[in-house]
Formats: sequence, C-alpha cells, structure tokens
Amino acid sequence: MKGSTTIRLGCGGGFWGDAYDPAAELVASANLDFLCFDFLAELTMAILHRQKSRAPELGYVSDVVPFMSNLATQAREQGTCLVSNGGGANPAAAGRAIADALAQRGLRGTRIGVVSGDDLMDRLDELIADGVPFVNSATGAADLSTIRSRILCANVYAGSEGIIDALAADADIVVTGRVADSALFVGPILQRLGKGYDDPDLVAAAIVAGHIAECAAGCTGGMSSRFDEMPHMGRAGFPIIEFAADGSAIFTKLAGTGGRVDQFTVKEHLVYEIGDPRRYAVPDGVADMTSPRVAELGADRVKVSGSRGTGRPSQYKLLIGYSDGWIGEGLMMFPWPRALDRARKAETTLRERFERMGLVADAIEFSYIGVNTLHGPAAPWPQDDNSNEIGLRVAVRTRTRDEAEKVRRACSHLWIMGPGGTSFGAPFKPRPAISLWPTLIDRELVSHHMEIIES
Repeated sequence: MKGSTTIRLGCGGGFWGDAYDPAAELVASANLDFLCFDFLAELTMAILHRQKSRAPELGYVSDVVPFMSNLATQAREQGTCLVSNGGGANPAAAGRAIADALAQRGLRGTRIGVVSGDDLMDRLDELIADGVPFVNSATGAADLSTIRSRILCANVYAGSEGIIDALAADADIVVTGRVADSALFVGPILQRLGKGYDDPDLVAAAIVAGHIAECAAGCTGGMSSRFDEMPHMGRAGFPIIEFAADGSAIFTKLAGTGGRVDQFTVKEHLVYEIGDPRRYAVPDGVADMTSPRVAELGADRVKVSGSRGTGRPSQYKLLIGYSDGWIGEGLMMFPWPRALDRARKAETTLRERFERMGLVADAIEFSYIGVNTLHGPAAPWPQDDNSNEIGLRVAVRTRTRDEAEKVRRACSHLWIMGPGGTSFGAPFKPRPAISLWPTLIDRELVSHHMEIIES
C-alpha cells in the first residue's frame, strides 16, 4: 500500500540463532506491514564465505530458510512482507532454497526478491589495480598486499536501494546479502511512504528507528543494565515500530509478552554502537543521535521524534575478512579450599608445559573466572582465598594449527598434573582465527542487483 501514512514494522531476530517464537507471535498477532530480520554480525560473512568455498550452494544463514518458509503462509495472509539479510555470502542460493522449501509446502507463487551487489571479492584485484587505496580505517595500514593471499571475504555494507526495488516489484519475501542493519527498516519505510533519499531528516528518522529495533529483544529488556528487573525475559516480546509519515515512531510490543519497553530500554539501544553520536553514518544517510526526543506514552509505549540528519555519505564501509592464524584454548574449574591459589598454580604449570613443548605463540592470555574475566586488569584481586570455585581460562594465538593443538594437549596434561577435584569438561579443538580490515570505498564503485524468484 504505497503512500500509507503509518507503517507497522517488527523485528523478527537480532542475530543468527535468535529465538523463532517471538517472530511467529508477531506474524500471528501484530498486524505488521513488514517483519525484518537482522541475521548478520561482523565475523559472520567470513564464516559464510568459507562455507560457500566448500559448497557453492551454501554460504547463507541456515536459519533463513526455515524462518522464511515457516512464516510465509501466515505472513501472506496477514499482508506482512518478510525482509532479511540472511542471504549472507550467497543471497541467490538462499532465495532458491526458500523457493524450494515453499514449493514443497505447496505455497506456489510467492515472490522472493534477492538483493546482491555487496560482495566485492571477485572484483578486489581489479579495484586494487585501479588504485583504490583500501586504507585500514582502524590502524591506518595501507598495504593490502600483506594480507591479500589470506583474504576470505570483502563485503560492502550496502544501503536500502535493493530492498526498495524488491518491494516495488511486489516481493513477498526479501533476502539480501550484506546490507547495513538499519537498511532492513529504512527500505520498507521509504518504499511504503513513496519517498527517496532527498529528505535527510526523514531518512535519519528511519535510520534511528531501525537502529533502536534491529537487535530485537535489545530494546524490550534484553542487553539492559536493568536486565534483572525485567519480567519474564524467557518469553520476551520482540519490538514493534509504528512509524508515521512525519518521522515520529512509537516503539511497543505485544501485550502479554515478557520484557519491557520504556524510555530507558529505548535510550540504551539508541546509543548502542554509534561512535560519534552527532554523525552516525550508514549508507542511507547520517543521523544525529543527539537530536531525537524520547517520551513514554504509557506502559510499553515509547515515542521517538525530532530526528535530524544529513545526506548519504559518499563512501561505503567495506569490511575485509582474512585468515589470521589459529587459537588454542583451555578452561578448567578449581574447587574450594584455596581455589584461587590452585588456579594460579595451574597457570604456572601451564606456562612450564608450554615452554617444555616449545610452543610458538603470538600471544598468551590467562584470565580467572570469578575474578577478572570480564573486567581484566581493572578488577581488584580478592582479599582472601575463600571462593567456592575459581575458573582458569587460557587463550593462545598461534600461526599454525599444530601450535594451537599444543595448547589443548597441555591443558589435558593437568588432568593428572593438576589438583584433585578439578573439572575440565571436553577439551577445546583449535579453531581458525579471522581478523577484519575495515576500510572505505567510493559509492560509485558499487552497484546493487535485484532479481525476483518465484516459488
């Protein structure tokens, strides 16, 4: 219904592995125009690219097929469009898999908009040859050739243009590759309002709304400093946005669900991961996160209005993931009495084992669960050693799998070399380490593509 003045959007998931039941509740009872799913995190794309390299039909978030296919029938009946970035490194394969799953259920004629163009892996050498600098925006390093042979993925954080195209083509489901999290909401809002990017304040309002809701339970009591005060978080409702044409938005959730929506749950997520609050830049625009006004309208209803912004940035964020060695880990729990002394002795013993085994490591990190695992050196040490139990975790960065394997073996040596009563659990297998090279690329060097697949 292009041209509507109020749009109802929900967030159906904030990460790969998020709960399905709150999304199903929203489709069944929230009378939504759009249900948006943010399945991707920074390292997820490298994992998905690795899957795709092993099997060309993979590379998408595995949850996207059951989520979309299970919800599709009721969503179509309710007039709710499902929008997700679960296509990951292979949105075309995700679209085909969803179409096949729907066809097996007998749900023919569902239109799936597949949005791509974010993946620059195949163009990387061409862009390097053309002189694109790819300066690391975190470290200032400029020589990408030092990691070129180990690069696993190179994906732009794309904007909402492809989603708008898919919705304009009457897609029932939209599945994208890497788009900015907020784009999953900005696209539906702009398309339904019949607006472009020439109203920076409206775009900023859509960015703010998407940013607040994109982590699902993150604005209904999850991730809150007041988590222990939140009711029934095991039955938390996911957020609903009532977005008005004037750019104001009301955040709420279904009645009877767990969690809470109040000014503080909204504010906590408003300032989440924004860097410079006056210039929160995403591909669709730049939002001034100091401009919104937040007001409670009643129980579980919060209004956000007055957002301001500027136009779209001239460059996209490009995240390059590369293989960066291995990690060997160990975890052991020591009981009372003298649990902390035993854990310290275990660290000394492990360092002795590492030396005798000739471990070659880039970094070795010990932390004590119950003392300093979360706060590191800022945590004070206990004045006495009277804890019921203390855990010791060791993590070692190495260049090879064989070196990381030494860490696993050294930890298992404490089964007998260590104190009685210690609990070890199953030894951790060495795992590959992936590092990120964040950079920028000019907007005109990137283009999106959209195609429709029917079930």
